[in-house]
Amino acid sequence: MPIDYPWLYDTVAPRFANAAALEAALPHPLSPQALRAQGDDRYLSAMTQRVFQAGMQHSVVDGKWPAFEAAFAGFDPQTLARHSAQDMAAYLDNPAIIRDRTKLLTIPKNAQFILEVAQENGQGFGAFLADWPDTDTIGLWQVLARRGARLGGRSAAGFLRLAGKDSFLLTSHVVERLIQAGVVERTPTSQRDLQRVQAAFNALQERSGRPLCQLSALLALSISPQGQAL
Repeated sequence: MPIDYPWLYDTVAPRFANAAALEAALPHPLSPQALRAQGDDRYLSAMTQRVFQAGMQHSVVDGKWPAFEAAFAGFDPQTLARHSAQDMAAYLDNPAIIRDRTKLLTIPKNAQFILEVAQENGQGFGAFLADWPDTDTIGLWQVLARRGARLGGRSAAGFLRLAGKDSFLLTSHVVERLIQAGVVERTPTSQRDLQRVQAAFNALQERSGRPLCQLSALLALSISPQGQAL
């Protein structure tokens, strides 16, 4: 059953003082041009931040991120891709960062992933994200899960949100609305259910002209006035 966009907007809008307040609460993705212009170091930083957020309070990780930027000298992929496991172990002595050995070891792996993609397209990781169609967000999640380190599950969408690439999030509130609308019967994990979710978002985007991240937020807000991980 398709989700009616006018109904969705009319359900959420009264929860804000006015239309401007609602728009201010919604996330905004970067333009394709801005994604292309952003350095590969910013994508490695976002990947790493998302990896460390998994299973932790995001505010704790975010609060320590300036220390991470300093410790890893701005996350240059060329430099960090050459780091061995022994090199990464040295960071365990730095009390300013979160000292999780398993997560730290993803940094050179994801640096290598970024360099490989940049070499493949000859332009950079930002061009790869900019060129990927929003109508196949599920496919992009799958690439990140397959080629990246610890970027499976909800981490793929979380990384894209941090990086500025338009993507929806399957938070519990979003899933609840999708279930109520008859798009899926349970939290989508199978390829069939994920494609149903993608089709629902594609239809909403076609009718509304809004980016996926805003549609995701509106779905969450239709369940809870506070939404969830907008």
